[in-house]
Amino acid sequence: MKKVSMLILMMSLVGLVTSCCTKTDSATVVDEKQVVVDNMLARRSIRAYKETPVPKEIMDVILNCGINAPNGMNKQPWEIRVVSNEEYLKGISDLQKENMDPNSPHNPFNEPGFRNIFRNAPTVVFIATDSGMCSQVDCGLLAGNMVNTAWAYGIGSCIQMGPIRFMKTDVAKPYVDKLGFSDGYELLMAIGFGYPDESPDAKPRDNSKIQYLFED
Repeated sequence: MKKVSMLILMMSLVGLVTSCCTKTDSATVVDEKQVVVDNMLARRSIRAYKETPVPKEIMDVILNCGINAPNGMNKQPWEIRVVSNEEYLKGISDLQKENMDPNSPHNPFNEPGFRNIFRNAPTVVFIATDSGMCSQVDCGLLAGNMVNTAWAYGIGSCIQMGPIRFMKTDVAKPYVDKLGFSDGYELLMAIGFGYPDESPDAKPRDNSKIQYLFED
């Protein structure tokens, strides 16, 4: 009888401990989810940076999260080049200045404190893609992972297409060649990374573009 009572007591204790662990784990999971959600909702595109480059160990994390983005059939249709070299960033910027209408309303060279055409970001990631049907979507998912990871580390970012338009011109080809992308890959986007030197407010989002269909 005592053995039975002891067995019941032990089973009860196991159940209590299991219950407590389950509650703790559940609370932890909820907190972790909220951290992810808060990070994504708090992220802003940054267009003013401090001059300090992003440390390599942080960029390694950002890049690793990027290449772990979902992609069709795991083809990973991207190539990535990371540039923090001031000479390269200044060189391509000077070249665009030489070939740009100084009266253009979008002339970045008129902005105070101008350093480069990538919104003065000290670290720039160039992404090229192959010609696959889903490749640009996959690269977009790659970029999304990267910018959200960067924000979690206090690193600002801005996905940029303006400089890419210039880099695809014949005059800028030598700078693209220096990036060393493989044959069959075309430069798609640039992402500037750096420590933010501004705190922009959130821009409004249009929830009316979301619709639930065929609900009961």
